[in-house]
Amino acid sequence: MSLSEKMKRDLRGRGHALKPVVSIGNAGLNAAVLREIELSLAHHELMKIRVGAADREQRRTVIAEVCRHCTAELVQAIGHIALIYREQQD
Repeated sequence: MSLSEKMKRDLRGRGHALKPVVSIGNAGLNAAVLREIELSLAHHELMKIRVGAADREQRRTVIAEVCRHCTAELVQAIGHIALIYREQQD
């Protein structure tokens, strides 16, 4: 699933008012964090994640791993905040 620019623009607008639902600390990803992200995506479809990794490359790696594991799309990543989207199954 690849998001078009129009869809990303719409999702960024919807995500602007959202608060981060899950925080990933310096300890990184673990099974409990991934399970919480899965549950949140199943319920919300669009969510923000706060990634507390020290440098930019570590944050990119963690966000890519979350998207891969949860089959989600990265909409936007600014600083320590990532906005991800996964369409709900009916």
